[in-house]
Amino acid sequence: MTAPRAVGVRLTYDAVPAAVRSWVEDQLGSPVVGTAEQVGGMSPGCATRLRCADGTRGFVKAVGAELNPDTPRLFRREIGVLDHLGHHELWARLLASYDDGSWVALLIEDVEGRHPDFTHPDELAAVLAGTDRLSTVLQEREVPASVDLVDAASVFDKWADCLHTLADAPARAPVPGWLRTDPHGWADVLREHAKRPMAHVAHWDIRVDNLLRRPGGEVVFVDWGTAARGPGWADPLLARLERVDEEWFDDSIAASPALCEAGDDAVTAFLAGFGAHLAVRSVVAVDVNLPTLNDFRVRESRRMLEAVARRSGR
Repeated sequence: MTAPRAVGVRLTYDAVPAAVRSWVEDQLGSPVVGTAEQVGGMSPGCATRLRCADGTRGFVKAVGAELNPDTPRLFRREIGVLDHLGHHELWARLLASYDDGSWVALLIEDVEGRHPDFTHPDELAAVLAGTDRLSTVLQEREVPASVDLVDAASVFDKWADCLHTLADAPARAPVPGWLRTDPHGWADVLREHAKRPMAHVAHWDIRVDNLLRRPGGEVVFVDWGTAARGPGWADPLLARLERVDEEWFDDSIAASPALCEAGDDAVTAFLAGFGAHLAVRSVVAVDVNLPTLNDFRVRESRRMLEAVARRSGR
């Protein structure tokens, strides 16, 4: 089975403020009698499956600014996105939200299922088909400019700046020497793509820990805290990163119409920019209550930059 790549250290539900737990029970209409803590993802807040006395089920995410100053913004973004996306079988429905200015919580439909196994051909195929379907559905949904989505164009520009200045990055940053001069001009590729229209809403964080597979095989996309306005090929690419360190990844890129349209240079530039950014952040970032995040950065950077080397004949 494929294990989640991102595993954080989370608050348990019983440690969430009483006011938030009272709100949860008011919304569900019955006392909570059973909990199952989830470990995937990096938020320091709780992520808990709930069972109530009357059999009602729900899933709650809750975080306070004292745990991490940035995570409440991600939760508020997810609330805004799910509010405007409405109901669809491809994502878990938002039941209610809570925000007292410090603590933010989402009460979400509890999806019966488990994380998909990316080593199983049929389950991997279902994820890729589901991602393509998600991209189509998202193009049909209106999310107004007032919703605080990630600007993928700005992200591409940030990654391009990182690649352009790698020669001056700290020597301890885990970046291969050959990449520090950006010999293939991937910064320019990213900047060119950043100038293209990006009206498409993307999930922007497709990983195995953000996917659930229902008993019938249907894939559900969860955790919309980094949803973005970006290119239509971003989610299909992200869905393949689980196996970016294999030649399967390159073959799969060639089998995706969206990624073929984007082009191999765009895919490799994405990997180079993302991987370099994570590598540099691993030696300069200051993380609050996120003890596993830096190891995640280092591992993911290594996997992506090794794929860049493979794809560029290094």
